[in-house]
Amino acid sequence: MKYRKLGKTNFEVSEVGYGTWGMGGNMWLDGTDDESVKSLHRAFDLGVNFVDTALAYGNGHSEELIGKVLKERKERIYVATKVPPLNNRWPAPKGVPFHEAFTYDHIIKSTEKSLRNLKMDCVDVQQFHVWQDEWAKEAEWQDAIMKLKSEGKVRFFGISINDHQPENGIEAARTGLIDAFQVIYNIFDQSPEDKLFSFCLQNNVGIIVRVPFDEGALTGKITPESTFPEGDFRNRYFGGDRKKEVVKHVEPLLKLLDGEANTLPELALRFVLHHPAVSTIIPGMRKVPHVETNCAVSDGKRLSDKLLAELKKHRWDKDYYSVR
Repeated sequence: MKYRKLGKTNFEVSEVGYGTWGMGGNMWLDGTDDESVKSLHRAFDLGVNFVDTALAYGNGHSEELIGKVLKERKERIYVATKVPPLNNRWPAPKGVPFHEAFTYDHIIKSTEKSLRNLKMDCVDVQQFHVWQDEWAKEAEWQDAIMKLKSEGKVRFFGISINDHQPENGIEAARTGLIDAFQVIYNIFDQSPEDKLFSFCLQNNVGIIVRVPFDEGALTGKITPESTFPEGDFRNRYFGGDRKKEVVKHVEPLLKLLDGEANTLPELALRFVLHHPAVSTIIPGMRKVPHVETNCAVSDGKRLSDKLLAELKKHRWDKDYYSVR
């Protein structure tokens, strides 16, 4: 496993981290707690030392599973979690007053609840789970961050940037209080390269990449016949004609597999890791084989300039999170 600095935090985090949305049990519905626990242990065995969760994942269930596993480990594992919006609106729409999404008390109480779930005294990175840069100058969130840091409950703070809105957070970061961004970045959504990554490199802000597989599209396993359990969020994400659209965009990528990447998931992860602004990737991994395959990509090898130039042509601007 290779390691990179998470911006100004100076944490040396594993290139391949661990995303745990799927462990919440309320939106990804084909996993079990036992599999999740085994997968976490295997990841830590292989050198993963960064795990991302959120209070909203199963109303704290994901945090509780992580807390259980951490009690059984001796390694230094960095933990990031998130404060959910009061109005339960993902992503945060424009024009919504700050106090409808977050308040001083909500930020404090959510953090304390997460600490209890995780069985920790201090979380390494706390994040806003949604954001609008219209709120950048609001004193309430800034005061809450300073309070949590002064009490030793939070080491650093970040923003989980709204889906496909990579620049929506830069104004907040100009305050100096934002140490890391979590953002969607993959072969299809290359938009963080436009402005966000250069800003982060210039200002030493860490980048946590989520959705490197585009919720499964970049695994190559989504077909028009793919089905998901009733209630699983992927039924909406891949609803309508979206599965056919995915296949249309994935098939050309399969022709690029060669000695540099032998599978589509490997190609997807290596693409994300090529950018120097990226600190860590947090793929969701609920099965041990997935952990082993993904961790193997952190071997120091980088894609050639020729292949990267070809992958740039596969940018696909879309938003499957919006209902249509």
